[in-house]
Amino acid sequence: MNLFKKKEKKECCCSQIDEESVKKAEELIKDDGIKILGSGCQKCDKLEESVRIALSEFNFNLPIEHITDFSQIASYGVMSTPALVLNGEVVSFGKVLSVDEVKHILSIKMKGQ
Repeated sequence: MNLFKKKEKKECCCSQIDEESVKKAEELIKDDGIKILGSGCQKCDKLEESVRIALSEFNFNLPIEHITDFSQIASYGVMSTPALVLNGEVVSFGKVLSVDEVKHILSIKMKGQ
């Protein structure tokens, strides 16, 4: 019976993150604008599409950056993607927002500025 057999120690994914990646990620958080965080999957693409449509309906011409680097995503504290970041603040994560949901978030954030 091997219930108490010593398990092999596996290397953590965090060991792949170097100091330069962390500094770059911290600088990105300070950047203004709209960011989609995710691996580039279908859900991420759908969120980006919803954001683009919402921006066009508000006649905003803002660039959208899609971040796929997991060390950068983690620097935002996001553990579930896709995520939407507005001016350095995570406003949604783990959900594909509809166009109306994005418009609602944009209208709240624009009033606060």
